[in-house]
Amino acid sequence: MRGVFVDANDSLAEIFERQRKGGDPEVQVHQNPNITPEQWPALLGGAEIGVVDHTALPTEVARNCAGLKHIVFLGTGARSYMNPEELAELGISVHLIKGYGDTAVAEAAIALMWASARVIPWMDREMRAGNWLREDAMQLTGKTLGLIGFGGIAAEVARIANGSGMRVIAWNRTPKSFPDVDFVSLERLLAESHVISLHLLLNDETRGFLSREKIAAMRPGVIFVNTARAAIVDEAAMIEALKTGHIRHAGLDVFNIEPLPADHPLTKISNVTLSAHSAFRTPEASENLIHAAWEHCRRIVKS
Repeated sequence: MRGVFVDANDSLAEIFERQRKGGDPEVQVHQNPNITPEQWPALLGGAEIGVVDHTALPTEVARNCAGLKHIVFLGTGARSYMNPEELAELGISVHLIKGYGDTAVAEAAIALMWASARVIPWMDREMRAGNWLREDAMQLTGKTLGLIGFGGIAAEVARIANGSGMRVIAWNRTPKSFPDVDFVSLERLLAESHVISLHLLLNDETRGFLSREKIAAMRPGVIFVNTARAAIVDEAAMIEALKTGHIRHAGLDVFNIEPLPADHPLTKISNVTLSAHSAFRTPEASENLIHAAWEHCRRIVKS
């Protein structure tokens, strides 16, 4: 059984080769992170395993990938890049990697929260343009942080936020408990939170979950942080709320179109802090990610 890592960047390629062990499955590394979906069939060349970082695999392209049986997706958000149910009908299993970057993403969410609260990116942009902008900030100590969805990343966010003197509340679709976190109804979370951080997985049930109505129910002047998936949020409603000030500031790491076009409305709004879907990108998380990818490949071959 043979595999191909179809879209490795330089860093992931180096880690992948370094973690390769004697007796491992034959997995070729294609060192180019900017491939197009149409290149999948030629790159795989009949391989049964495809390891992928971020390249989309449309179902119609997968039909032309002769021999492909397994996709090892480097992360949890495969639905943003492919349709696992449709691939399953073609006999292709999609394997996800969970937990590899919980701390990295949590730290990024906290960083976006603090940057948004202190208006740092806005002041930075204005000062570079020659303007001495001084804005009142939101003091976060004693404020309420609401976490929508509560998995490993949200647990890390809660740990860090509790340490900085914030009150942490959370809502999850299934009952949970966690030290120093008060689990409440979604309605109460939206109404009480000074900061809301989104931590749901994207699936058919959560697509568009944070609707116009839910955004309107948020506490006026809320800070909104999204390191999960953009499709969970009604983008048009979020933009309107940012323009009116109902949302004081948004810290966003994920977008419906990636890379984000230079003329996208979000790039024109001053009370938005943008990062390029990089919350998970730390050396520690990358090491964990590739270790888990190799474990998937080894397990697939053995089974």
